[in-house]
Amino acid sequence: MMETERLLLRPWQESDAEALYRWASDPEVGPAAGWSPHTSVENSRDIIRTVLAKEGTFAVVLKGGDGGPIGAIGVFPTEIPEGRGEPEIGYWIARPYWGQGLIPEAVEAMLRWQFREMGAERVWCAHFPGNERSRRVQEKCGFRHVCDTPPSPWPDGTEHPGVCQAITRQEWEVRHG
Repeated sequence: MMETERLLLRPWQESDAEALYRWASDPEVGPAAGWSPHTSVENSRDIIRTVLAKEGTFAVVLKGGDGGPIGAIGVFPTEIPEGRGEPEIGYWIARPYWGQGLIPEAVEAMLRWQFREMGAERVWCAHFPGNERSRRVQEKCGFRHVCDTPPSPWPDGTEHPGVCQAITRQEWEVRHG
């Protein structure tokens, strides 16, 4: 578990399925990140078991809230050829919480963990062209453009390229002293 000024980043629990479905069924949330909206509470429970329960993946929970997740953040080995195997951060947050600086706060906690505790030398983040909110999160956190990926299939049958960004330990340390 990690704590920031306004957030707790904690492991997912099957009891989070209803809250997850509430937010992840929103057609404005998942597709921007390349995944389909959740279709039922059971679908969300299955995603908790098969995807979100993995080590390095956390529920984003507001301190002082009802304790339910409002988003997700995780780190996984990137498949970006320029950094294959290095850590990559992925995230999403429910629409009512957009624009409040919560995900940059969570990303900074993940960067601190990766650089200070896990010994990473570089961390990746990616977004799809047109996802300006995600681009801004990465900009605020000091990521810089490294490469673009070829188009890959999306849940709606279309294909979209990816914009790959990274920040090195040294760049992060300059920003954080």
